[in-house]
Amino acid sequence: MDTTVTDPLIGAALEGRYRVTERVATGGMATVYRAVDERLDRVVAVKIIQRSQADDPGFLARFEREAKIIARLSHANVVGVYDTGSHDGLPYLVMEFVAGRTLRDVLNEHERLPVRHSVRIAARLLEALSAAHRIGLVHRDVKPENVLLAETGAVKVADFGLARIVEAESDPEEDGGQLLATVAYVPPELVADGLADARSDVYSAGIVLFELLTGVVPFDGPDAAEVAGRHVHEDVPAPSTLVDGIPPELDALVVAATRRDRAARPADATEFAARLAELPEPAAAPVARKPQRKTTILPTEPVFQGRSATPAPPAPRAPSRVLTRLRNVPRRTLLALGAVALAMLLVGVTAWWFSAGRYEQTPSLLSMTADEAETLAADKGFTVRFDGGGFSENIPKDTVLGQNPMPGEKILDGEPITLTLSLGPERYVIPALAGTEGVAAVDQLSGMHLQVGVVNGYDDTVPEGQVVSVTPAPGTEVRRDSKVELVVSMGPAPVKVPKVLGLKADDGRAQIEALGLTVTIVETYDDHVQPGEIFAQDPAPDAGVGTNTMVTLTVSKGPEPVALPDVTGKPFEEARSELQRLGFEVDRFDLPLGDDTVWDMSPDGNSTQPKGATITLYTY
Repeated sequence: MDTTVTDPLIGAALEGRYRVTERVATGGMATVYRAVDERLDRVVAVKIIQRSQADDPGFLARFEREAKIIARLSHANVVGVYDTGSHDGLPYLVMEFVAGRTLRDVLNEHERLPVRHSVRIAARLLEALSAAHRIGLVHRDVKPENVLLAETGAVKVADFGLARIVEAESDPEEDGGQLLATVAYVPPELVADGLADARSDVYSAGIVLFELLTGVVPFDGPDAAEVAGRHVHEDVPAPSTLVDGIPPELDALVVAATRRDRAARPADATEFAARLAELPEPAAAPVARKPQRKTTILPTEPVFQGRSATPAPPAPRAPSRVLTRLRNVPRRTLLALGAVALAMLLVGVTAWWFSAGRYEQTPSLLSMTADEAETLAADKGFTVRFDGGGFSENIPKDTVLGQNPMPGEKILDGEPITLTLSLGPERYVIPALAGTEGVAAVDQLSGMHLQVGVVNGYDDTVPEGQVVSVTPAPGTEVRRDSKVELVVSMGPAPVKVPKVLGLKADDGRAQIEALGLTVTIVETYDDHVQPGEIFAQDPAPDAGVGTNTMVTLTVSKGPEPVALPDVTGKPFEEARSELQRLGFEVDRFDLPLGDDTVWDMSPDGNSTQPKGATITLYTY
């Protein structure tokens, strides 16, 4: 029996635009899918929250803030966010799709990386964090799982969803006591008092660099609380205590970045990156530790007693075998060998040029205005061109919505970067279509990406096949895929509904049925219409209809019956107020003999009377 569970989102088109093709990853809070943006014809990642989170207003609020926060970031080393939306009540983010692996995948495969590679990845990580710190954002969850290594060689930092605006000091009450970080990389201040700033990201980035160099994290274990506590109470050791070949300057920088006292760390990722860039170029690979060797006594040349020993002059060096052989090679052969070597060099340079040398790394121009993008591109030696643009609910009009190649990807030297400017929200204005042919009106509205419904109706003035009306009204601005209804004329109606208002039900029925129409009677109470009289009809008088059309007549049953209470024995004013509240009219017959007490009433109490009836009270 096949027990495979099919993900219902696979194949779905979110907002009619993002076609989901496969599920990439599932977490506790969200699932990430690969999708195709059918409007811009590009692959994207869609992060949609789990159904279990949909009822948590706090989580939904954080998710909404995530999109707005990340949208402020525009950097080649940050995974970009393109759009937001909601599907089946679940909000989602549309993000840049990064084909490649996470840094965690690489560490699982290689355990640790060479010093040179570790420094390069750390530098890209710090560039991304620097971009965030410059606009006042803290990541708070820097770890290898959130560092993506693209197939193009670009390093991308993902999941800024836990980021928050940096203040002088974060409000610990805002977090509700939760530790929104991973314990192996958590800074001590986040454990101790919940406070986080740019130096907290510096600490976590230092732990990542420590792991890249050594293959392990400084503090680990099955008890998360114990691991978190070690960050507070223990110093991170120098990487060189675990692995040989770490340059002393790099060793010291890792220690500085992971100080428990954040005041002793680099002030932010920008300073950390600058200090990392100042270090000497590391060796290509770590140098193995040399074992200690015992002292060995070697024999020396004898010294004559009483005289100093004069060393013999060194013997003249014989020419090397290679040099001797070269001297015996004919000059023409040497020239031929030189030509071959030069040709091989040219082939190598040419291969390098066509494979890598003629390519540049594409800068990020996202979220810039057209002028800003052209200026930055020109400063970096690039040109730009603009395509037809694309709609966006979030990216302001005339701001760069997309680019090709994407930030960080390779671009052929001299080739322009194609930019997609936002056209703003996708809106369409309903045109005036009355009197146009119905088929042409449907085509026009369908071409505006609207869902068109057609209702056919009789009309004495609009020729058959032409539009009578459109809903929403002409001039209304609507979103893409909105529903629009066209009423298309069927020409003059074969029958006009007669006016039967005010007639008795039987008379009205007879007139209508004589025209080949059918009748339905609906009876209801009415305070102002006599019982048995028609006071409403549908379709309305003079409406054009086809034969056998049903006409509904609403007939009055008179005022609604109301229970009349017995008010005898009560003071007149009290009795009158009670009856008036029930909708009765009150008349008085007074005998000036007593104290205004009701001694009789007509009709009698404890009966049912029409609403609005007049009740006579007898007083004395």
